Amino acid sequence: MKFDYYIFIDYSENLIGYSIIEKERIGELLLKISRFRHYKNTRNKQIYLKNIKKTIKRENIESYFLKLKINKMYQNMDIYSDVLEFIKRHDNCLIFVSVDNRQYGAFNKIVGFVKRNGVVVKKESELIERTPEYQVSLVLDNLLNIERLRE
Repeated sequence: MKFDYYIFIDYSENLIGYSIIEKERIGELLLKISRFRHYKNTRNKQIYLKNIKKTIKRENIESYFLKLKINKMYQNMDIYSDVLEFIKRHDNCLIFVSVDNRQYGAFNKIVGFVKRNGVVVKKESELIERTPEYQVSLVLDNLLNIERLRE
């Protein structure tokens, strides 16, 4: 199934964030993020994040996203309301949503108020490695870790 929009919600310790990308932009983005992987799976985390940070800046990765936001964890309702508002405004589109496993239950309860047939919500752990959805989810994962270590 091809979706019109892909939404990723992820969390890292005290931060939560989301990204929204249009299907047309995914192909271009995938070419730029082929080296991205999950932060927790890297050996030398500091060097990896330093290189990824340079790539994000050099390739202007954030510009590929329609929306991108990172907040403190206590502001998770702000993240959820942004995503729900987006889903509600795009009621005639097919939307894929990937949610961090720890946030899945809470998000699913909230999305039930606006959920409709064109929305598919999956746990992050259900994403299959090397798929476009998995690769794009790594951008937010890495941005959250960069922000977390900056604080």
